[in-house]
Amino acid sequence: MTTTEARRAGRKPAQIVDMSWDPITRIIGNLGIYTKIDFANREVVECHSTSSLFRGYSVFMKGKDPRDAGFITSRICGICGDNHTTCSNYAQQMAYGVKPPPLAEHITNLGEAAEYMFDHTIFQDNLVFVDFCEAMVKATNPSVLARAERTEAPRGHLHGYRTIADIMRAFNPFEGEIYKQALKMSRITREMFCLMEGRHVHPSTLYPGGVGTMPQPTVFTDYLARLMRVIDFVKQAVALNDDVFDFFYQALPGYEEVGRRRILLACWGAWQNPDIVDYRYETMNHWGKAMYVTPGIIVDGQLVTNNLVDINLGLRILLGSSYYDDWTSEEPFVTHDPLGNPVDIRHPWNQTTLPHPQKRAFDHNYSWVMSPRWHHPETGQHLALDTGGGPLARLWSTALNGLVDTPYIKATGHSVRITLPHGEKLPETTLEWTIPQWSNTIERDRARPYFIAYAAAMALQFLEQAQTLVRAGETKVFENFQVPDEAIGCGFHEAVRGVLSHHLVIKNQKIANYHPYPPTPWNASPRDPYGTPGPYEDAVQGQPIFEENDPDTFKGVDIMRTVRSFDPCLPCGVHMYLGNGKTLTTTHTPTYGTDHV
Repeated sequence: MTTTEARRAGRKPAQIVDMSWDPITRIIGNLGIYTKIDFANREVVECHSTSSLFRGYSVFMKGKDPRDAGFITSRICGICGDNHTTCSNYAQQMAYGVKPPPLAEHITNLGEAAEYMFDHTIFQDNLVFVDFCEAMVKATNPSVLARAERTEAPRGHLHGYRTIADIMRAFNPFEGEIYKQALKMSRITREMFCLMEGRHVHPSTLYPGGVGTMPQPTVFTDYLARLMRVIDFVKQAVALNDDVFDFFYQALPGYEEVGRRRILLACWGAWQNPDIVDYRYETMNHWGKAMYVTPGIIVDGQLVTNNLVDINLGLRILLGSSYYDDWTSEEPFVTHDPLGNPVDIRHPWNQTTLPHPQKRAFDHNYSWVMSPRWHHPETGQHLALDTGGGPLARLWSTALNGLVDTPYIKATGHSVRITLPHGEKLPETTLEWTIPQWSNTIERDRARPYFIAYAAAMALQFLEQAQTLVRAGETKVFENFQVPDEAIGCGFHEAVRGVLSHHLVIKNQKIANYHPYPPTPWNASPRDPYGTPGPYEDAVQGQPIFEENDPDTFKGVDIMRTVRSFDPCLPCGVHMYLGNGKTLTTTHTPTYGTDHV
């Protein structure tokens, strides 16, 4: 009998309490999580994810010069704006028919690698781990902290901490040693970024057709000097995280159910291979598979497709429970893709944003986020894919595809092996991320430091390739182009926290339609027209509660760990409404708490 089955077998009469966290602030809108918690059975029985802010980029992009798209869309987000600029440039390069010189691709890849290292480090160590630090665990699970004090850290010889509680103390905000080290590493990786892309986080040197970065040798040696300071920190970070997360599984049997949902992962791929990419839609399947993070859609652990053409054609933007009017009666912008395939009216190329402000009602419309879905061509289902916070989907897809094989990264079919060279203190180290049993809170968080290591390893390769070109005198970093009268383009990339696509339609040399789809709309989407909850809702709803506090002092740490595991764009300010801990209803039915779809 599983832990979940045992929990259901011994159910008590329900004690339902409404609890809400709103806002969980993030750059791309205000995120609110509204729940009903059954304290008698320690379970979240209902969850709604809301966003209370309308941005409207797809509205005011119309009529703009398409060459401005990268600069405008970088302002969508104040933490991963460069990902938008890069993705916008990919879409524009397809529309303009231009391929940047190889050195420009390496410089872009180096900038994006630095961004992954910067953002994941500051998020994991300075925000996520606040929920796992000594101060928080003491306030929510004192018995777990007591056990942590007695538990030796298995990888102490790598990171230097004797017990799990010592690690937790090192993550205490503003005081803990790892917390402070992570801030220093974030500064260094941000400097690395600026060497390549000019300005953080809105790049000043990335353009369609190439870059404006001067490819002087010192640019690359300055980047390398900083990267070598990060290498040992990354090796230790993986060991620290593995120790803490393994401990939670041991200390709290059943914790694998926290944040667990069906394996529905999406990755659009990252880091173009300049030897293969030409940005033509007709060859997108070929050059997409050559990316250094392999695209893929994973359903129930199986790779459904790694073809970016299929991925693109399957995109559907459903209104669901969002504050918009439908556009399906409007004339489509694109009826067929360049290969002749029909394009659905709900594809981003054809979307028209028609905002309809209204009162929030959880049985009707309750969010400014639409419901992006992927239409499975074989089953006809509209899948509520999630990004696993970014790293989980990227590693899972790359591992299953087994295509990436570089001097530092090897995808095996079931794992990803990452080799980092000798650093300032630690020897050459090979790390291996293995496909886990679950797509849950712990595994989303565990994947993050592994992907920091992945980004560091790929940065070494990009540096070597860039320096080889510079030494050979191949220093061209920009290719001229003309904006066509009419064209379409799409860019596929990985923002820090997951899938990112930009969809562009040009008419009369102006933007006729433009829709960016970052990861948070996928993860934070509300219930769609078929009643399917979005990933935040699905992951929280039905999860057990392990916090030891009663309703009056409840902090919701298990819920916050789940939401934060998706990396919802810096959820650093949390306000909570408890309803004064009042019991609203007490119910009991024989089928209460059965599996939700």
